[in-house]
Amino acid sequence: MQSREEQNGSQSAVAKAYADIRRRIIANEYQQGERLKEEDLAVEVGVSRTPIREALRRLAIEGMVELRPNYGAFVSTWSSRDLEQMFDLRATLEGSVAAMATPRMSAATIAELRALAEQMVATAAVRQPDALERIAELNDTFHKMILVAAESPRLSRLMGQLVELPIVLRTFNCYDEEELQRSLGHHRELVAAFTARDGAWAEAVMRAHVLAAKHSLLAVQLRHEAEQQLRTPEAAGHDSTDLALAARVAGRG
Repeated sequence: MQSREEQNGSQSAVAKAYADIRRRIIANEYQQGERLKEEDLAVEVGVSRTPIREALRRLAIEGMVELRPNYGAFVSTWSSRDLEQMFDLRATLEGSVAAMATPRMSAATIAELRALAEQMVATAAVRQPDALERIAELNDTFHKMILVAAESPRLSRLMGQLVELPIVLRTFNCYDEEELQRSLGHHRELVAAFTARDGAWAEAVMRAHVLAAKHSLLAVQLRHEAEQQLRTPEAAGHDSTDLALAARVAGRG
């Protein structure tokens, strides 16, 4: 039987493994469909294989990892159809969250959101090597503050994985300059809607914000799927028209 100190140590190791692997998946250090070998993860994280195994089980529950019997753990793969469905759901839910938060939001919260929006703009203008990572962190804080202001724990739970998805896929790394500036502009307009206490305006801007992100990510995902189609042996079974279309989508034709 483990002592309390040993139990605490085991829990700490699991928490460390979970946080580290999750961070690497979100940062795209582990690619979609990549196999996650327990022995390699144990070395990278600096813990034994037992907490790695438990961490992978937790991540599988969250949908970030797939556990395949007799094959092991793999980073979850999202299809373009998955992305479209998830973002459409997020647009509806997060739009509702913005509308609910508008009348409940304190002046202090609005001021903090304004400061975050301006920090994102300033960070984008300077463009240090870690600028996009910093913008993603500020963006995450911005959206979570709106969730908190809505005062709906149930909606917050529903939004949890949906809000993580674009971070996993590194939304800001998919944006070109025009798309990035549009996203930053949405943040400023959301602050204006909250200041005006106009829930319908806030909802419309939030929906547009999420749907714009969807189309940016879909373009990248479709290119990725087209490239995979060109690489796989199954491509031999497709006719020349299918492969020509895949090449165009992938930017090769």
